[in-house]
Amino acid sequence: MNHSGSAMSTAQPTGVGAETEAGHNAADAMFAQMMLPHHAQAVEMSDIMLAKHGMDAKIIALAKEIKAAQAPEIATMTSYLSAWGEPTTMTGDHAMAGMMTSTDLDKLKAAEGTEAAKLFLTQMTAHHEGALEMAKTEVTSGKNADAITLAKSIVSSQEAEISDMKELLAAL
Repeated sequence: MNHSGSAMSTAQPTGVGAETEAGHNAADAMFAQMMLPHHAQAVEMSDIMLAKHGMDAKIIALAKEIKAAQAPEIATMTSYLSAWGEPTTMTGDHAMAGMMTSTDLDKLKAAEGTEAAKLFLTQMTAHHEGALEMAKTEVTSGKNADAITLAKSIVSSQEAEISDMKELLAAL
């Protein structure tokens, strides 16, 4: 009985540790740390479009869809980092594919009508393609099952949105 009891008592802390510290690797942390500002910028870009008057209903719906998808993912990734004991920001300089510069965002803010719609669709397509790179890296290099599942979900949803954006752009 003593042997079985000790096996049980060591199994429990290992399970707890697996969820918090040992259950992730550097790729998981980097994925979440990079995706947080990336998603925040997508929400910012969507907000810019939602503040514009006279936008096509399909563009408004897309901006709302992006915000609705990415805001909860931000909360999820923040909770992962907290559980893992990792900071929410990265140390060092890491280039993130698809990020817009402040000049790009200023152009989007200044644009109106069809020009704004085209710019938003073009910028957000590039932005999503950058997120796909990061998510696919997580799928192949990550260790944490929940983070990998989230990355796969991001790949699926953003590939679908890229397809939709290309169709919307072609129709403008």
